[in-house]
Amino acid sequence: MGFKIAVAGATGNVGREMLNILSERGFPADEVVALASARSQGTEVSFGDKTLKVQNLENYDFSDTDICLMSAGGTISQKWSPKIGAQGCVVIDNSSAWRYDADVPLIVPEVNPDAIAQFSRKNIIANPNCSTAQLVVALKPLHDRAKIKRVVVSTYQSVSGAGKEGMDELFQQTRAVFVADPVESKKFTKRIAFNVIPHIDSFMEDGYTKEEWKVLAETKKMLDPKIKVTCTAVRVPVFIGHSESVNIEFENEITADEARDILREAPGCQVIDKHENGGYITPYESAGEDATYISRIREDATVENGLNMWVVSDNLRKGAALNAIQIAELLVARGLIKAKKQAA
Repeated sequence: MGFKIAVAGATGNVGREMLNILSERGFPADEVVALASARSQGTEVSFGDKTLKVQNLENYDFSDTDICLMSAGGTISQKWSPKIGAQGCVVIDNSSAWRYDADVPLIVPEVNPDAIAQFSRKNIIANPNCSTAQLVVALKPLHDRAKIKRVVVSTYQSVSGAGKEGMDELFQQTRAVFVADPVESKKFTKRIAFNVIPHIDSFMEDGYTKEEWKVLAETKKMLDPKIKVTCTAVRVPVFIGHSESVNIEFENEITADEARDILREAPGCQVIDKHENGGYITPYESAGEDATYISRIREDATVENGLNMWVVSDNLRKGAALNAIQIAELLVARGLIKAKKQAA
């Protein structure tokens, strides 16, 4: 007997992707329920070859639901995730609300699967920030081999990271440029069409943005608290797919060839790295794909034991929806949850 799964925030970019991936991967669910706010109640969303009617999160009873994939934003998650967890339903949350809670495991299954055992403290598991997820998938096998001391990362993040409103703004501004209409900025702080913006999330006192801080804090929590991380996060006029320029300093010697061989064998990684025109990945090609792609692997002669690489992934999938479903699969594979119907 299969599980009962609820997807909260089912009408958003990530919620819709969660429904797609649950169907694609054949997750062992007997029933899937789409949830959103009262405003979206009755809206229809696709699940495989079926259509689901969206129900209201506010009055949904989770007592017979096994897993809630939560993609309704941090404020909603802070309010509802503890209540849902208290009803014996495991919440896998995509927001930043619980990532830094010591009692909530922050999981990327290819990186720190064993940490999942702590989920029962609050019945909540956190999904990392989209740019952190792809970064740690690429860093983990290299850290195991040569021990990372320091990471300098610049992210080039697509507008889908800001939701449907971000995608709509890029489309509308691009069209406005071509027809010579006024360009309006509502979602982003500056024009995004034919531009890049070195600002994602709110500014902090030290001059870094919250997005940049998330990459630092989450990498340390999942990979190693001793790693030094610094980040610059940039929004770029790309619809789907986050890219990262990553500079890594290791304690031990590692060559670019060794790194390529390690990453080719690493779970979730795909190396596309030829020293020729087009011999690398771009975000356009990553859209709709599950892998974390790695290109431009080369040695950095300016530091001892240094490497540079280019990391690209579909932020709606590995950066969000796919990772959440892989966490759910890990719960099932390790026998950490049983279907309530079966238990009854």
